[in-house]
Amino acid sequence: MNELLETTPRGLYCAAGDFHIDPHQAVDRAVVTHAHTDHARWGCRRYLAAERSEHLLRMRMNDDAEFQFLPYGESIKIRGVDVSFHPAGHMLGSAQVRLEYRGKVAVVTGDYKLGENPTCEPWQPVRCDLLVTESTFGLPVYRWDPEQTMTDSINQWWRDTRDEGRCCVLYGYAVGKSQRLIAGLDPTIGPIYTHGAVEKGTEAYRKTGVSLPPTTYVGSVEGKHDYSGAMVVAVPSAHGTPWMRRFGRVRTAMASGWMAVRGARRRRSVDRGFVVSDHVDWPSLLQAVQLCDPEMVWVTHGYTAAVARYLQENGRNARVIDSRGRGESDEDASAAEVDEGSAPDVDQGDES
Repeated sequence: MNELLETTPRGLYCAAGDFHIDPHQAVDRAVVTHAHTDHARWGCRRYLAAERSEHLLRMRMNDDAEFQFLPYGESIKIRGVDVSFHPAGHMLGSAQVRLEYRGKVAVVTGDYKLGENPTCEPWQPVRCDLLVTESTFGLPVYRWDPEQTMTDSINQWWRDTRDEGRCCVLYGYAVGKSQRLIAGLDPTIGPIYTHGAVEKGTEAYRKTGVSLPPTTYVGSVEGKHDYSGAMVVAVPSAHGTPWMRRFGRVRTAMASGWMAVRGARRRRSVDRGFVVSDHVDWPSLLQAVQLCDPEMVWVTHGYTAAVARYLQENGRNARVIDSRGRGESDEDASAAEVDEGSAPDVDQGDES
């Protein structure tokens, strides 16, 4: 498979096509699975990505970069390699990259999730010889509830907090997670406000045609304002900062896959924890491997050794590939906070 796909210090590299997939560093040609910064690196000269990610990528990439976007399922030939994008279910525009060369097929999942996500196309299985899968939540403890169960829980928490005369502040990654959370909110409960970084991503989602409930950017509210009964969707880095004072009495909650682990809410010092992730959970990861039915599985990003060992013990040819370590910081840690009145970068509050 080395001619089709290999690991290098700059990330996954297709030698036959002379391009990198989600490179770790700036390269000449980058094929990108989605718009989060740990996959779409700033500074590359040329980017190829799924069409649905266009607004998000253009919003944060260098102005002199060259872009090419493909609809899902449409292929392009790069030096003899057929490249196509297929829905990954992770966030708007997220895609699995399918490579075909000399009768062999490799699929790079990027970040992906099975099941419902109202803000993006659902994951689709792609049969292949080589599957490169993430394993961010690759342990049996990580199992996600249905989408409706999650949204019902959040909305009930909001109603209860409104009835206490308090404001809700719900933390999630600025792009992807926050828009999914907003899509599930019931606007009849009260008004919905957004942190600046969340608002910028929300604008890109709306430009792409994703339907979301009405929201108000907090920075646009002048003077003193009564936020009691409101929902504020913010990035985790806002927690405990002076920015929070404007909301008066609040209840806070974190939406993250890590909330499935005992003690995670306490470490975050929030009132509630909602188990919400845009990554594949343990049973879905195993289901994805079964449906794609590859001859070889490369496991990256997360609990790689545990997943590879389980697959090997169950008859799969699997191995761990070299990758930068990713842990809790990928889902919840934040970048340096920008002033709420300035133009925020889309990646404030990092959860990939």
